[in-house]
Amino acid sequence: MKETPLSNCERRFLLRAIQERKRLDGRQCYDYRNVRISFGPEYGCCVVELGKTRVLGQVSCELVPPKPNRATEGILFCNLELSPMAAPGFEPGRQSELLVKVNRLIERCLRNSKCIDTESLCVVAGEKVWQIRVDLHLLNHDGNIIDAASIAGIVALCHFRRPDVSVQGKEVTVYSPEERDPVPLSIHHMPICVSFAFFQQGTYLLVDPNEREERVMDGLLVIAMNKHREICTIQSSGGIMLLKDQVLRCSKITAVKVAEITELIQKALENDQKVRKEGGKFGFAESIPNQKITAFKMDSAAVDTSNVEEQAEEIITKADPPSEVFAKPILHTPGTAQIGEGIENAWGDLEESEREEAAEEEGESSATAFECQRTETEDTSMMSEAKDEPIVLSDSEEEEVVILEPQEEPKKTRPQTNLKQENTSKKAFNKKRRKKRASR
Repeated sequence: MKETPLSNCERRFLLRAIQERKRLDGRQCYDYRNVRISFGPEYGCCVVELGKTRVLGQVSCELVPPKPNRATEGILFCNLELSPMAAPGFEPGRQSELLVKVNRLIERCLRNSKCIDTESLCVVAGEKVWQIRVDLHLLNHDGNIIDAASIAGIVALCHFRRPDVSVQGKEVTVYSPEERDPVPLSIHHMPICVSFAFFQQGTYLLVDPNEREERVMDGLLVIAMNKHREICTIQSSGGIMLLKDQVLRCSKITAVKVAEITELIQKALENDQKVRKEGGKFGFAESIPNQKITAFKMDSAAVDTSNVEEQAEEIITKADPPSEVFAKPILHTPGTAQIGEGIENAWGDLEESEREEAAEEEGESSATAFECQRTETEDTSMMSEAKDEPIVLSDSEEEEVVILEPQEEPKKTRPQTNLKQENTSKKAFNKKRRKKRASR
């Protein structure tokens, strides 16, 4: 772990405050920080808060072959993880000296103290036993990781339930929680660690040191004890020489703190079990304060479903019958339609400029139509006069004249000059129309 070193000014300030029996968070020398326990939605999951230090505990199990020298005993395995999420000084994927020390201490506290009956974890002697794995994850580091991890480990073990099994000959059947209720672990006692920090070669003593106090301490004494005042393990680090009276005083303080924490754990377990049976809020949702925006502020109300069919029939009888008359479509302009009341569209409405252009186009088209009709009448009159004469078709004045046979019936044709006039009039009309559009 790479810690940012404290400056000499900060170090002197902390030591001066400890000499004056003062602590930065306002506690006394022998005071313990507040312990808060919350459980997850599943058995064996918990979060323990020791001040601002938070540790997540999760217990899992699996069937494995036993150890060769202990064929009738189960296996208990503990693992602690220190991630950079808890403190920037922790390096991921690397076992630091602090991690190895804490892991060994937690393992001695939980496994070597025989707090769990490992023989009850045996399913088939020499073949299959339960392996209980305790995973501890540090979420936030504010000092005294050992105490928080030990509390989280024992709380998770007490809260855990393993699946029920049955053995018929050599066949082992593992039942799901829906088929049979899970079985709790057989726990004899609850070992809990209490840490003591010494300053100036043991002259001053603090209980439950925080992160800044751990940086300036000279040595650390950890005592693991249960509520029966049985010492499970003891460890001293830092190279300080402690007197017998100092160790005895620390053991007496540990007995008082362990009794308080054990009572708190038992109350938390009882409350969680009671809430799960009643079907109320449990797990992390229950631990959210009501003042938070993420809390569930609405209480669940019971719904009466006994008279649902009768109420539905009453509502149907009182309701008005559906109308069979359909609204007629409204025609605003040609090509549009609307059913009911809504916003009328203006697609059929023309602007003034468009109206003027349409009027001009209608006038010009009527003039050209009248001219074409006049030329057609002239052509028919000319054809009636020259019924007996042969018909002459000429594309231009320079081409030769072709005389058709007189026996064939005369055909109605339009002179070439009239076609040219009609084409010129259409070109003039299209040219005017393009000019008007370009001027817009």
